[in-house]
Amino acid sequence: MRFKQFIYFIASDCFKSETVLFLRQAAHCLSRCLREISSVALITMTKLLEWLFAVSVVVAAWALVTFDLLDLSLPQTYREVAWPMPLYLLVSFGCYSLATVGYRVATFNDCEEAAKELQGQIAEAKEDLRKKGLKM
Repeated sequence: MRFKQFIYFIASDCFKSETVLFLRQAAHCLSRCLREISSVALITMTKLLEWLFAVSVVVAAWALVTFDLLDLSLPQTYREVAWPMPLYLLVSFGCYSLATVGYRVATFNDCEEAAKELQGQIAEAKEDLRKKGLKM
């Protein structure tokens, strides 16, 4: 029961504070900036630039919360949770990558037709080389 009370306290504190208003305004400003950037014909954002931009926004938000750069007077609990967040994200990404590779390996389709075609081409190449005088 204490855990539920703690979560309720954090949620009610979060929704009452000015932090949510600030974060909503920041998200609105960010989406407006992204629309402006994408509407400019001279700039085409590749996938690399999109990922770098997203990562830099996350790093900036982490730095703002962790080091309290804007003097938002966030509770100490928020900073304690935000401090190890990059490590958690890195471990989560590693687990996701490992699970994705494992799933793809487990569901890899056998290409029996391609294998037969390749074996036929190998036999054809061996015969062609025998005709040319190569002994195998």
